[in-house]
Amino acid sequence: MNLRDTFRRDRVFDVVRPGTRTINPGELDTGGKYLLYMENITVSFDGFKALNDLTLYIEPGELRCIIGPNGAGKSTMMDVITGKTRPDQGTCFFGQTLDLTRMSETEIAGAGIGRKFQKPTVFPEHTAAENLELAMAGPKTTWHTLVHPLNGEQRDRIAATLDTVGLLDRHDHVAGALSHGQKQWLEIAMVLMQQPKLLLVDEPIAGMTRQEVERTAELLQQLAGEHSVVVVEHDMEFIRSIASTVTVLHQGSVLAEGKMQDVQNDPKVIEVYLGE
Repeated sequence: MNLRDTFRRDRVFDVVRPGTRTINPGELDTGGKYLLYMENITVSFDGFKALNDLTLYIEPGELRCIIGPNGAGKSTMMDVITGKTRPDQGTCFFGQTLDLTRMSETEIAGAGIGRKFQKPTVFPEHTAAENLELAMAGPKTTWHTLVHPLNGEQRDRIAATLDTVGLLDRHDHVAGALSHGQKQWLEIAMVLMQQPKLLLVDEPIAGMTRQEVERTAELLQQLAGEHSVVVVEHDMEFIRSIASTVTVLHQGSVLAEGKMQDVQNDPKVIEVYLGE
């Protein structure tokens, strides 16, 4: 254990932690209180601090909503978590052992962090089921697909995931023919095929009909528990419908955090965000 690990605030020494087990190198250890630890993260671009001493903790199975004005640092925060952007300073751990600042984007995805971007990026010429097959871990070449067709367990998992997002009856429809909301759900399903412990969802309801928004709210609440779900969204009515805990970012730092009712009545939040 190095010096930084010794003084991490989430560290509980093995001699006092009940049920401690040996963790292999590179293995996710979810034995602590939190699944994600971001501490004192700073990211600068040409002198502008996109994140400024940001500290954030996400619990296992939690549904957390992140709000804030444009330029608050929401996207940069997700970029740091997924390895797209390296912080200038601070620590970012997944579980108690995986230092995300030292891992590649591919390694981070393989460790159990999935991200759904604002605009759906599905394969329009392939069916919904084929999109999920392509999203599964493993070789994606045509030769591999021909030589190694799906087994029964894989087919069942694809069907179960499509059912989860409400697209089982569209399994044989090409993705390009789906509605905008259905494409969003399909991309969530594609991320779920990677079996993430932490799911990052960026503005999931942009361009959706009211019915699609309601279904998306149900879906995200359903996914929480089995997964930790972090939702970045601007629609406050939607946030109120799903939020348990809300974090407000402003100028790259946490301005406020807590229950939705408390946050929306916070004078600082009203001034910089809700009063817009």
